[in-house]
Amino acid sequence: MHLENIYHKLPIALQNIGCSLVGWKICRTRFGPPFWRHLQQAEQRAKWSDDRLLAYRDQRIREFVAHAAATVPYYRRLFREQGIDPRQIRTLDDLKQLPILSKEEVQNHGRQMISDAVPPRQHIIAHTSGTTGGGLRFATTLDAEQQQFAVWARYRRWHGVDLKDWCGYFGGRSVVPLSQTCPPFWRYNRPGRHIFFSGYHLTPENLPHYAAELRRRQPPWIHGYPSLLALLAAHLLDTRSDLGYRPGNVTVSAESLLSQQAEIIERALGVRPTQHYGMAEAVANISECERGKLHVDEDFAAVEFVPNPDGCGHKIVGTNFTNPATPLLRYDVQDTATLSDGPCSCGRPGRTIEDVDGRREDYVVLKNGARVGRMDHVFKDLINIREAQIYQQRAGEITIRVVRRDGYTPADEEQLLRETRQRIGQDTKVLIQYVDGLERSPTGKLRFVISDLQEGKLGQPTG
Repeated sequence: MHLENIYHKLPIALQNIGCSLVGWKICRTRFGPPFWRHLQQAEQRAKWSDDRLLAYRDQRIREFVAHAAATVPYYRRLFREQGIDPRQIRTLDDLKQLPILSKEEVQNHGRQMISDAVPPRQHIIAHTSGTTGGGLRFATTLDAEQQQFAVWARYRRWHGVDLKDWCGYFGGRSVVPLSQTCPPFWRYNRPGRHIFFSGYHLTPENLPHYAAELRRRQPPWIHGYPSLLALLAAHLLDTRSDLGYRPGNVTVSAESLLSQQAEIIERALGVRPTQHYGMAEAVANISECERGKLHVDEDFAAVEFVPNPDGCGHKIVGTNFTNPATPLLRYDVQDTATLSDGPCSCGRPGRTIEDVDGRREDYVVLKNGARVGRMDHVFKDLINIREAQIYQQRAGEITIRVVRRDGYTPADEEQLLRETRQRIGQDTKVLIQYVDGLERSPTGKLRFVISDLQEGKLGQPTG
């Protein structure tokens, strides 16, 4: 039986213990002594001059390109076939000699993308679906994870978040069984000091319970998907209620933060949400400073902004240099950025941008009225799906449009239905439609969730 199914059958008290055990393990590994060393070094680099920081970035590029060319079968062949000497790639601009890498290519080449210099015993398997719904699994390392979390922690500490603060977390983790109809719609990770609020039970009837738990516990830090926090904020405004306290910080990630979401969250919680942009592949990271400006974390990855053919924004293309197990050179993240003019008044080095147009999804509306955002978790392990899109015409029914890869079998369809049911329950009708391709925006973006329902539209509610 799947571990998640076993977890959902446990009494609530044991589910809290299970969350805490996982949290304890994470604290022992991800936040061990190397993490704190990486954090200290990252905070020092934020004080460097532009020239010093960019020289550091280019040095990391040279080292990582050499590592990929020497130890990764895919890149050994690529450099040979392209006639490129890896020693010629010395700066961010030199990366343009290489072709842009797509997720599909990484999926298709599998183990050819993995470095033979990193022993398998050091591999940690990471999962992502990104903005296309196509599952991707790849190898990373514990040190790579610690470097990534150090950069995320640096951004949070800019805003006064203490890593020992209790956090009210609104995300996509399936911590509360969908069959549960009464509170508590949250679980505790005590070692990690997280209250995990379910993102799948946010019905109008249940929202007062969420607000009541926040009033009772008053976590100084609230974090989550902006689509979920906007639902909570709209409830507070619509009912003319509040949390009885002002959180010290509200941070968001995993989705683009829309201006109307930021406004409604600030009106309801009294705090302007801040955001950072990152992904499991670790090819780019962008963090908001205290002045509200989005800074490219130049010391974490080599980020290129490639103009879109239609002139609308720039495609984000990134090279990771923290993950030696699966180097990704010029990886297309499939998100678009609007660039900024000039440095930020905060004085930190590196480039800035205005915004990221990426993970903007409508809600899925369940039969009971609950609105579910950020459904990408369904597809993280479905590596035989090239692309997917969820379409909804009526509440309580969805159609999943699937572009199959060659290895797709009936077992993949069963897994897709099972993963979907675990997140939206048995009451919502699920149809699967196989298609040859999915329509994209003029900038090449794929909308992952499309709703024809007024209550499912992103930007609803307005409060």
